[in-house]
Amino acid sequence: METESEPYVRLATLRQLHQVVAELNTARSLADTLQTVVDGIVRGLGYELACVNLVRPDGDLVVAAFAGDPAAEALITGRVGSRPSWERRLAMGEDWDGLRFIPHTEGWVLLEDDVPQWHTEGPDPRFEDEWHPEDRLYAPMHATGGELLGVISVDRPRNGRRPGAWGREALQMYAFQAAIAISNARLRANMQRALVRLEREQQALRASEESFRQAFEYAPSGMAIAEMGGDQHGRLLRTNDALCRLLGRPASVLRRYSFSDLVHPEDIGTLLRTSAEGGRAELRLGRRDGTYVWVSLRNSVVADAADGPRFLLTHVEDIEERKRHELQLAHRASHDSLTGLPNSAELRSRLGARLCRRPQSVRATAVEALDAAFEGRPAAGGPGEHGGYAGQGAYAGQSGGYPDHGAYPGPGPGPEAHDGSDAGFLVPGADPFEFPGALPGRADGPYDHHVHTVAPSTDVDDGTKGLAVLFCDLDGFKSINDRFGHHTGDAVLIEVARRLTTGVRDGDTVARLGGDEFVVLADGLGAVDAADLAVRLRNAIIPPIRVDGRAVRVGASFGIGWASCGMSADEVLRSADQRMYIEKRSRSKAHRRAG
Repeated sequence: METESEPYVRLATLRQLHQVVAELNTARSLADTLQTVVDGIVRGLGYELACVNLVRPDGDLVVAAFAGDPAAEALITGRVGSRPSWERRLAMGEDWDGLRFIPHTEGWVLLEDDVPQWHTEGPDPRFEDEWHPEDRLYAPMHATGGELLGVISVDRPRNGRRPGAWGREALQMYAFQAAIAISNARLRANMQRALVRLEREQQALRASEESFRQAFEYAPSGMAIAEMGGDQHGRLLRTNDALCRLLGRPASVLRRYSFSDLVHPEDIGTLLRTSAEGGRAELRLGRRDGTYVWVSLRNSVVADAADGPRFLLTHVEDIEERKRHELQLAHRASHDSLTGLPNSAELRSRLGARLCRRPQSVRATAVEALDAAFEGRPAAGGPGEHGGYAGQGAYAGQSGGYPDHGAYPGPGPGPEAHDGSDAGFLVPGADPFEFPGALPGRADGPYDHHVHTVAPSTDVDDGTKGLAVLFCDLDGFKSINDRFGHHTGDAVLIEVARRLTTGVRDGDTVARLGGDEFVVLADGLGAVDAADLAVRLRNAIIPPIRVDGRAVRVGASFGIGWASCGMSADEVLRSADQRMYIEKRSRSKAHRRAG
């Protein structure tokens, strides 16, 4: 029951409560806050024992702070009580305006649960409101949203009585303030952890940026960062020293360019595909002195999860030496080691690239055949006439290049499919009177990608130009080789190769088959032009050749063959070889060296 001096007790209690609440707000950590809570209860609210059971992340409650009895503190601090046990205690107790009181008459059922507890032995109460050693009083602490933060346990009031209305209200007020302090302490702890984590992330980021900077700047191969997107797409933002040295340009100058400004014109398509795919390619970049260097270029798109691609990181490796070695190997595989001319394999490759399996004699359309029969003349492409289609003389005046036309394209009737009938090579189901262009070999047929190689007439100059194959065999070379040795013979072959190369046009091919045999491919020539070329080349070969202070002479025999679709490269060379032997036998030995 309340005493007459209760107003004075309330005033003193309020002062003490104000002091301990002030201390709560000055605590620097959660542990300090919890200890301040229990110390304030013991010092300010008149209890000999106080304990804070704090809710852990897993829901159970741990004894986080204790005050009043060192022996009890050592025994139960850090021990854990399960959440179901605590919920049962809070549910079974008497409700004292938010507090929970469990008298000793009912608390015996809790003696065996897992909630840490401490009891002081003592005599049984003599009065109705006297405190029993096994009485239990709890003050739950809730956050603003109602979440349970913990439970304050108190024991052994100093006056020996159960708290009255004012004592209960004071404990409830203190629990409310303690809940606020605990929430604030947790918030401060979370903020501190977040700040520590942020600082560590920033340190890691700075370390990563420094590592990237050093790796970028001091990389032994070229590195560049290029802009992605916008009007300045591809512009170089940053280059390292290795790339500047490779291209012979300072970084300040390179920032004015993009890789598309530096790449070789023939490699621009490769660069664009590589940039779009974020892949790799081998291409040529221009140096300051106007030369080009072969590089291996690898791109990585550096992206942001929210904003998408940010920039392009490009690794540039100098592969000039490897490319030079590859070109040397390719040249050795396709060129004669002595003269440097294309060898037999390369000659056959270039010749075969101009030929398809379709023979040069192309059957006329049905309309053309009827017109020819009506006029009493042979149809175009018929017996006695070199066939072809309109424009077959298109090689006249060409410089003799050898585009890669390839062979007969895909499935369809080859030359062996022709049965000799007057129907010609008609496409099944096509009406030649309505669709004359459907015939193979016409501009819109299956050969529309290929300009057929045809042989000009040797009897009459009809203006047709073709691919001339001049087979050259040296006369008198064996005697020079036998008399003066292979060193002199090699020197003669080298000089003959030089004279042949000098005597042809740019784009013509001079090849060495082996031994003293050479072949010249000259495109866009008529029969008379080919004969004139053979005479000029023979006259270029027969002047004396000086080797080690002595003059030696060789002659040359030429055979002229003509390449035409339907022939293989070997057939073309064999034809020219046979004509060369006919020409050689037609001249006496005395006249061969004289030309």
